[in-house]
Amino acid sequence: MFACALVYHGEVRFYLICYGGSVKFFLSTIAILFCSVFSLVGLRADVLIVPPEIKTTNVPMIDRAVGERLSGYLNVRSATAVGWQDNRMLVVTRFGETSQLHRVSQAMGYREQLTFFAEPIRGISIPEGGAKDHVIISQDRGGSEFYQLYLLNLSDGSSDLLSDGKSRYSGVVWAPDGKRFGYSTTERNGRNWDIRVQDLTREIVTVLETTEGSWSIEDWSSDGDHMLVSKYVSINESYLYELDLESGRLKNLFKEDQRASIGYAEYGLNGDVYYSSDAHSEFMQLYRLDSRTSRSQMISSDVPWNVEGFSLSPDKKMILYSFNEGGISRIKLVKAEDLSEIPLPQMPRGILSSSRFSPGNDSIALSLNTPVSPTDVYRLNITDASLVRWTQSEIAGLDRSKFVEPELISYDTFDGRSIPAFVYAAEGSGPHPVLISIHGGPEGQYRPFFSTTIQSLVKELGVTYIAPNVRGSAGYGKSYLRLDNGKLREDSVKDIGALLDWIDIQPDLDRDRVVVMGGSYGGYMVLASMVHYGDRLKAAVERVGISNFVTFLENTQPYRQDLRRAEYGDERIPEMREFLTQISPLTHVDKMVTPVLISQGANDPRVPLSESEQIVDALKSSGVPVWYVLAANEGHGFRRKANRDYNSAVTYEFLHQFLNK
Repeated sequence: MFACALVYHGEVRFYLICYGGSVKFFLSTIAILFCSVFSLVGLRADVLIVPPEIKTTNVPMIDRAVGERLSGYLNVRSATAVGWQDNRMLVVTRFGETSQLHRVSQAMGYREQLTFFAEPIRGISIPEGGAKDHVIISQDRGGSEFYQLYLLNLSDGSSDLLSDGKSRYSGVVWAPDGKRFGYSTTERNGRNWDIRVQDLTREIVTVLETTEGSWSIEDWSSDGDHMLVSKYVSINESYLYELDLESGRLKNLFKEDQRASIGYAEYGLNGDVYYSSDAHSEFMQLYRLDSRTSRSQMISSDVPWNVEGFSLSPDKKMILYSFNEGGISRIKLVKAEDLSEIPLPQMPRGILSSSRFSPGNDSIALSLNTPVSPTDVYRLNITDASLVRWTQSEIAGLDRSKFVEPELISYDTFDGRSIPAFVYAAEGSGPHPVLISIHGGPEGQYRPFFSTTIQSLVKELGVTYIAPNVRGSAGYGKSYLRLDNGKLREDSVKDIGALLDWIDIQPDLDRDRVVVMGGSYGGYMVLASMVHYGDRLKAAVERVGISNFVTFLENTQPYRQDLRRAEYGDERIPEMREFLTQISPLTHVDKMVTPVLISQGANDPRVPLSESEQIVDALKSSGVPVWYVLAANEGHGFRRKANRDYNSAVTYEFLHQFLNK
């Protein structure tokens, strides 16, 4: 008897079992089967294989040479620090299809892989004082964002499911004793965020039931009796409370009528509370709330930018905070007692994505990304003000010296405002084709991070890449942030029109070869640009975008609906429903002529699959060229390497074809 399993992309498709007969017959049968399967799936040696979970519409076969040309860019890795285990760092990086947890014991040392899940690690919570034997990780399935909690044994990699396997769980914070942890969950009804406390014996207590807003735990008091909890309504409005765990009483730490944004919060010494807020400033600032006087002191008064994050040392004697200076991260380290600065070494010019104090209060693990290097982990030694690199992620044979750095420019828009934008200029004499990349949110902010997509398009296609921060973007003050709210929504689209005007007069840019690209809310901006400026666009790339605000609000996950209504407007109000319908790209398909590539994850909880399906169908019916990539095992964006690689190749081929028509 001979047996064989035919494996295609990691899946056993069928088995062949032969009883008796000759080896020659067996091998002949295998050959026939292979030929049949290859014919069935359209497999050719000279084209890229479509990943098994991806379905395409109108996408041609992509030459394998495209994948080979992009291979270096697609195999770049990164590493992010998530905490400490003794004097060792825990980092998240990818060596296979998905990002997993690793441990690094010394600078530039071996990355010991600790988890081997099919799904990527999406969150890690480490007990105060660093990891001992266990940590809690969160994962979803297929990009659904219904995160589940697992207790991970760091010794042997085993894990136990702590949650119900189907609801959404978020924001795990350990109690100081390391025996309990708290989190938020929508388990009760799928819509509202309740706060629960659980111990390692699986005993669960709901300490707060909520009816509106998104609630989360910020910190746990040193005595274990109180929590700082926040209620998030929108990026413009949030509240901070102290929760008494025994009585369930909520104490608002500020005035009820104070409509402001409050970021992260953490307990200091003697019950003081550190928090960030824009309540008394155009920007997010860092404050300390005195527990005895209930008065707040601004700590970052000399910083005219958003404080983007902060953390206290385990002994609560030092404060590290970072601020967003026009897109670049700057950091300060101060003593909590008198706010005097502690000297720091020269830092790379880039973006800080995480910071973690060591259990011994003598070091900080930093994750830094620069425009020309992927995210890597550094150890900042406080005692001697030195910075030591702990990881150097692979760049797959690419020449670092040839990566393009952006230039920050600004252009005038329709109402006289100045719009900032980062420009990655193509080399050589122009005029060069242009790609306008529009971020999501809408309250996002483009920042000059390292991107293999940007570098590949600039270097391989000769495209000048422009990333504007149109009105409504974060990072430029709360007034700028609110300029696209409600019925001002299309003013941000006009900012793209103004950028097209700026491109028109640049001698090194080709006004006749302009592409717009964006995802999520940026996807809406792409579709809206196709409606308003289609005659000035050569092509468009839209990813997981909103095509109809009414159907989007009706079909996004229930726990997100009120959050999005606070930003876009309430579709249940007739007047607002009419407005949202009027500005929706789906309403104006008859004005759209631009060829477009659309990609979507089937499990997207934010922008539902229906948003892409309906615009694809409408554009096809009106005769607009549409390429469509749908991934059955993805959500709000593609996270699996095979899917990302294929979609990158499709994007490259799409742009190559339509920019040269």
